[in-house]
Amino acid sequence: MKKLFYFLIVSSFCLPIQAQITAEIPVQHSLPSLQETSSEDFQDYDVNELPWHARRFKVTAGAFFPVNNTQIQVGTNNGKHGTEIDLEDDLGFSKSSSSFMGTFDWRISRRSRLGFEYFALDRSSSKTLQKEIDFGEHTYEINTRVSAFFDVQIARIAYGYAFLSKPKYEAGLLIGAHVLFADLGMRVEANQAIAEYRDSFNFTAPLPDVGIWGEFVLTKRFGLYVNANYLALKIDNIDGRIISYNLALSYNVYQNLSLTAGYTGLNFKVDTERDRLNGYLKWGYNGPTISAAYTFGNHVKLYKH
Repeated sequence: MKKLFYFLIVSSFCLPIQAQITAEIPVQHSLPSLQETSSEDFQDYDVNELPWHARRFKVTAGAFFPVNNTQIQVGTNNGKHGTEIDLEDDLGFSKSSSSFMGTFDWRISRRSRLGFEYFALDRSSSKTLQKEIDFGEHTYEINTRVSAFFDVQIARIAYGYAFLSKPKYEAGLLIGAHVLFADLGMRVEANQAIAEYRDSFNFTAPLPDVGIWGEFVLTKRFGLYVNANYLALKIDNIDGRIISYNLALSYNVYQNLSLTAGYTGLNFKVDTERDRLNGYLKWGYNGPTISAAYTFGNHVKLYKH
């Protein structure tokens, strides 16, 4: 009887302990499951399989809202110096404007890429002059009502090489050229029967530049791109300097489609000479951009090592 009594006592203690261990096993197994799910959302993904990242081709189109600061001076080659004009202050051009912009990017290989950009901005104004202005071959007197225009198109081609090429970040050098197509002018209409007179000056300025760039995968949906470029150079009758930069944050909306918000700046300084006239242009524009980007083609293979 004593042996049976001891057996029952030991059994009564062992059964709850075994039940408790059995009940705790699923809980212990559920913790790694939760941790894996949380980790997968933030870290455990293959960036080479992201639909928006490291694709062979990317097309971007959007709007640019620059704030302008523009100085020009147009004189004649026979010794008549033009007046230095601030377009916004002297001729009444609006500082803020909006424009279309588009880009096309081609990843040639893991480290090489080629990019094309296009930007256009047409501006005009009308104002009664508060100072005398010499522009081109004419003098525009105080209190004269004038109309003016400043139309610009900028095309850019750039080759980029990635010295750092990892799945989650890339960085390298850029070499390329901005080509500036500019047309600017003024006109005045005299009283009734007297014919109007006008002056205009247009030129094309290819401005090479070199720079650096970086591209980063932040999360499954967010990416960051930055670049900066600079060069001062004289080519034939064109003496130019360019400084540009771009910062863009992308959000992947659905599969290959992303939305991008950024901030862009471009600053030109150009001296050029034509057949009869010579001109000076100093133009800076800086402002936010919004755009949509679509990527397609196969993924470019990126390596961790």
